[in-house]
Amino acid sequence: MGNCLSFCRGRGIRPLPVETAFRLPSALPSWPPGEGFAKGTIDLGGLEVCQISSFTKVWATHEGGPDDFGATFFNPSPVPSGFCVLGCYAQPNRKPLFGWVLVGRDVAAGAALKRPVGYTLVWSSENMNSKKDGDGYFWLPLAPQGYRAVGLLVTSSPEEPSPEEIRCVQEDHTDVCENDGWVWGADDSFNVHGLRPAKRGSGAAGVCVGTCTAGPSKSTSALWCLKNKKSPAASMPNGIQIDALMRTYSPWIHFHPEERYLPSSVGWFFDHGALLYKKDDPAPMPVDSEGSNLPQGGSTDGAFWLDLPEDDAARDRIKEGHLPSTEAYVHAKPMLGGTFTDLAVWVFYPFNGPATLKVGSLNVAFRKMGEHIGDWEHVTLRVSNFTGGLWRVYFAAHSAGTWVDASEVEFKCGNKPVAYSSLRGHAAYAKPGLVLNGDENLCIGIRDDTARGGMSMDTGKKYRLVAADHQDEVVAPPWLDYYRGWGPKLSFDIVRELEKVGKLLPPKLREKLEKVVEGLPKQLLGEEGPSGPKEKRTWSGDEVSS
Repeated sequence: MGNCLSFCRGRGIRPLPVETAFRLPSALPSWPPGEGFAKGTIDLGGLEVCQISSFTKVWATHEGGPDDFGATFFNPSPVPSGFCVLGCYAQPNRKPLFGWVLVGRDVAAGAALKRPVGYTLVWSSENMNSKKDGDGYFWLPLAPQGYRAVGLLVTSSPEEPSPEEIRCVQEDHTDVCENDGWVWGADDSFNVHGLRPAKRGSGAAGVCVGTCTAGPSKSTSALWCLKNKKSPAASMPNGIQIDALMRTYSPWIHFHPEERYLPSSVGWFFDHGALLYKKDDPAPMPVDSEGSNLPQGGSTDGAFWLDLPEDDAARDRIKEGHLPSTEAYVHAKPMLGGTFTDLAVWVFYPFNGPATLKVGSLNVAFRKMGEHIGDWEHVTLRVSNFTGGLWRVYFAAHSAGTWVDASEVEFKCGNKPVAYSSLRGHAAYAKPGLVLNGDENLCIGIRDDTARGGMSMDTGKKYRLVAADHQDEVVAPPWLDYYRGWGPKLSFDIVRELEKVGKLLPPKLREKLEKVVEGLPKQLLGEEGPSGPKEKRTWSGDEVSS
């Protein structure tokens, strides 16, 4: 992975993570045959691209950026014969080398690519007073008329690069991009960010190039992303290949040792007494295993909702779930113009338990606040359609979540990422410990505690493909098109709950506590009757980061 030398930090020489190239714990299997998935290259409609994850180091800085570790800048190398560089790759030094950039070539002697007519020097490190490997120079390619730059060049020489070193892309092969993640910054006037398409989702055509942008933090990037002019379905995995991906990457979910409210299958939930309620109708109705008698479509308008049986013993039995019956529900969708597949792995919990509030060293377990019937949580795998390699994992937590690179994920049983389910709330996290939903500086918020207990779930052992945006033949269970509440909408007396805590606090801290709780999502406080997976805003879009 290039010429990564030992970096000097502090008083001695300390190797940095970026000096080591990350590899998945196990080698990738031979994927079952199909049309365009894992073929190495993808035709975007006149522009063929290849994903390169081997690099040669160009320049490095050893200070600034995330955790003040600095960053390293690379060129893709080797580049396959006939392909051209579209931009450089950069990443912070705090993690192992793990990334990619696209290189491209014209299809059938087209005109998708052209050499730049020159360069603009965006920035150089000559006047930067910090640890660095020589000097770095950031060049913006000047595109000929009708073309656009989709990446920068970084060199270690002040001489303007040759036009042969990079290619610009024809306008109709490009789309609008936006910043994605801070890579490094020298000061407030110059920062480096990753790039991603501004519009993302299963129907969006924007393709991430994997390169970076540089300049003042609030400036608009002069760069563009690529666009897939063909159907993204052409490079997507078929049903057999999706099964192979799930067998390879299905997440393990570890439950807290004190967890009482475990998942179950949807069918078990219905078969053991879940009832459908209709507004202004006092008589609830049982639901069959597949939910075929649930109202279809509509919206979360409060006209229908699910609830537990009135009998206390039956309610308590359903609340605890049934781990042996549990199955994962998988939604496959094209992302980033069909260059990646997102496998959203959904798990259903019959009940979400009450929350615990932390105020400094004080912990208060609420009696009711935070509870709700029917809890849907998920972990999403982002897989490269070039190789079938796993690149990122999304850990959903309440109304948002976090993308984590595969290089920073814990694995089990080969290439299966590990997720930790929070106690009673079931939010997913990449590492065990405490996450505070609120104000960490004030140490005020709702606790999400995770730890590895004796119970866990391999989501690939029993799963069901319930939707694939690129395949018409996948038959969805009827309950997937039930858009109403999976639990009743509740109203907790938050003021009364907080009064118990407030009596123990000084007035100023009491006011801050009230403001923090007011800003928390209603889903976290258990007030809203939760919706099903298809009603989530990320169903056809990209995942939402915290």
